[in-house]
Amino acid sequence: MKKNRLAVLLLALLLLATVAACGGGEEEAAQVTIEPAATAAPTEAIEQPTEAPAPTEEPTASGPTAATSFQDAINATIQIEAQGSFVDPEFGMQLNSAGRGSGFIIDPSGIAVTNNHVVTGAAFLQVFVQGQDRPLNAKILGVSECNDLAVIDIEGDGYPFVEWNTTPAKLGTEVYALGFPLGDPEPTLTRGVISKEQAGGETSWASVNSVLEHDATINPGNSGGPLVTTDGKVVGVNYAGSSSSNQYFAINAAEARRVVEQLRSGSDLDSIGINGEAVITGDGDTGIWVASVKSGSPADKVGVKPGDIITKLEGLVLSTNGTMADYCDILRSRNATDPMNIEVLRFATQEVLEGQLNGPELEQSFSFAQAVEVDDGSATGNSGGEASTTYENYVGIYDDSQAIYVEVPAEWADVDGSNWIGDDGTVLGSSLYASTSIDGYNTTYATPGMQILAGAFFGDTAMTELLDLVDYSSDCTYDGRFDYEDPLFTGAYDQYSNCSDVGSVIIVLAAEPAAKNYSVVVQVQVVTDADLDALDHILNTFNVIGTLPGQ
Repeated sequence: MKKNRLAVLLLALLLLATVAACGGGEEEAAQVTIEPAATAAPTEAIEQPTEAPAPTEEPTASGPTAATSFQDAINATIQIEAQGSFVDPEFGMQLNSAGRGSGFIIDPSGIAVTNNHVVTGAAFLQVFVQGQDRPLNAKILGVSECNDLAVIDIEGDGYPFVEWNTTPAKLGTEVYALGFPLGDPEPTLTRGVISKEQAGGETSWASVNSVLEHDATINPGNSGGPLVTTDGKVVGVNYAGSSSSNQYFAINAAEARRVVEQLRSGSDLDSIGINGEAVITGDGDTGIWVASVKSGSPADKVGVKPGDIITKLEGLVLSTNGTMADYCDILRSRNATDPMNIEVLRFATQEVLEGQLNGPELEQSFSFAQAVEVDDGSATGNSGGEASTTYENYVGIYDDSQAIYVEVPAEWADVDGSNWIGDDGTVLGSSLYASTSIDGYNTTYATPGMQILAGAFFGDTAMTELLDLVDYSSDCTYDGRFDYEDPLFTGAYDQYSNCSDVGSVIIVLAAEPAAKNYSVVVQVQVVTDADLDALDHILNTFNVIGTLPGQ
């Protein structure tokens, strides 16, 4: 049994009061007939020329014309082979591999549209155009991760092309999906109808605002190919499908056209430069799995690598629902050059890295879970339950003044956010407890929990001096004092281990913001390995978000 924790921390800190007051069939050649301009009947004889007129030049052949049928549109549909090295979340590193998708030419100069996930991160692209005897090279002009669109420029010119449909797509409209599914070198065509005008566009690799649902069968390899009407106009860009339910999806031409116009100018949109997919790992980690990274992109410059999982962006945990929705909402609310805080789990090494897109490069962030060892599960009387490697869910809690916020395990449901009160009844600041049992936390070393005190009461006291006031060395092994710094606070912490031979660990942190207008003491008692993860979560989320009482 240890002496009451409340007395240890509060009474010791009160000693400061005296010295301190914080995507057919045969095609017909297009016929162009030029009729002479109609004139009014002559009212006078027309004088004949005295000299023979000079011969006129024969009209030259015109360039390619836009497709006017779905059969014509086949000639403008292309197969794209992206070669490079990618990291697959299931199969690992795929060196010098080649993936194939589809696309379509929208300009005789060779401008073509496809999906972002077909091309981004490739070392080079080869394009197979109908009637060409060799594959052609192409360069990427612009991409949009969230809209899953990309614009490429194929070498050469004089290509057949298709035009966008300019009228709203309607339910029941007959459509044709064109492309090269399953890597087949011959184009395929399937027929269907539009079955929904506004379908959901959230997937694990894109977050599209305007989507058409149709039943013209598509398969892997159809990605990026056109969905066209009977007159060969593009109504959508195929990007997703479910053969089991016969539901297939295309990015609406109205939305795609808007995005494509920006991309063909050479600008990316809603992108940081990755080819990624939302994942939820077996350990419960969520985020955006990075298969490849575009050289020179913000992601590349900050140090994101293939195989990384982007777990947080601007402090928001990503992909908790298995989609790109939150990730894309953040990108759509920022300019391309804005700094954005990013956290990455380097899956191969289990390193957690933090940095800033358009800012400082990724660096390894400190993890107490890696630095501290605990005698997991050996404690008797552990009211925290059976030992486990992690907690499944965390919840955000506040003190009664809504000044302190922190995230703790959902199991730590015993919460007290009463004000921090001095012996004379004076409000000194905010206090917040959370544990499986606050009483057990305060009176034993076998119950996990945490306490936060925050206020201006500490005055100008140095953080090391605050730590000197809290001493568990009589019951625990003192492991030393260490510097502490995060994006908001700086200070120091003391570490105690093997408390009262139970095997638990206590971390006591004293920290202050840059303005030094208040101080925070955070104390966490760790009993199992799961509590180590909780410790990291607490120190990554605690913050003063409102006005502290007593100021």
